[in-house]
Amino acid sequence: MIRYLARRVGQSLLTVFLTVSTVFVLVRLAPGDPAAAYAGPTASPQDLERVRGQLGLDESVLAQYGIFLKGLLHGDLGTSFAFRAPAFDVVLGRLPYTITLAVAAIALTTVVAVPLGVWMARRADTRREIGVNVTTIAGQSMPDFWTGVVLLTAFAVLVPVFPASGFTTWGGLVLPAVTVAILQIALISRLVRREMGSALAAPYLTVARSRGTSERALVWRYAMGNSAVPVVTALGTRFAALLNGVVVVEVVFAWPGVGSLVVRALETRDYPVIQATVLVTAALAVAVQLLVDLTYPLLDPRVRLGKAATA
Repeated sequence: MIRYLARRVGQSLLTVFLTVSTVFVLVRLAPGDPAAAYAGPTASPQDLERVRGQLGLDESVLAQYGIFLKGLLHGDLGTSFAFRAPAFDVVLGRLPYTITLAVAAIALTTVVAVPLGVWMARRADTRREIGVNVTTIAGQSMPDFWTGVVLLTAFAVLVPVFPASGFTTWGGLVLPAVTVAILQIALISRLVRREMGSALAAPYLTVARSRGTSERALVWRYAMGNSAVPVVTALGTRFAALLNGVVVVEVVFAWPGVGSLVVRALETRDYPVIQATVLVTAALAVAVQLLVDLTYPLLDPRVRLGKAATA
């Protein structure tokens, strides 16, 4: 267990490091000059050189990377070009909003998708199940921006029940969370339906049913118990993805999370904010994946982390 945990932590740290390093290089290879963006359209060549020096862009990419690594070891991710504040603090100021949206969306997904998937599995190939299945396929096919615009028009403009943008009240969380959750519900419910369908057809359930085991126990204790690992894995993976920022949804609803922040940073070539955002969200994503891995023995005693570590 300890060896497995140490190995996974090492892999996670390496993943985060390689991700941030790759982004560091890519943003500097992308077209556009941050100095021109901040100096203004009427800036002279001398002004551009002065701004590059102020932003630390007058060094080679390799030298900038060395400075970045040195700062990273000391917890300094640089100063935001646009906000004139530590990039790490800028990202941390937006992170709670993204976490709130991700938690709300994944909680709604779990509450709706798991029972819906179980219901579909128990009524497989019936007319109602086929109708629900077609609906989930439609939900899986709809892009987030279209769903968000429809919900925004219906419940913030035509029938102004919820705020149209921002997070001034808890009501402002409803429409973004539902928009994000619709796609997740479609994906997870179909996964639960597939896993539960296989589990419900297994011979051991026939034996348990012949011994008088209640239908509730058969479904939720035995079948769901054997389907829990892939379902929890999928939920964890989707949650980790949401922590990286639901960019389209955050832009549509003017949600003040890291997704909308990184869009602004990309537009203004704010390298420190881009790097800090990638570092923080990547670290959160791999931490969630690690926690999901550690839950496997609790969900299925047949899973042994020690054996997984040596596999």
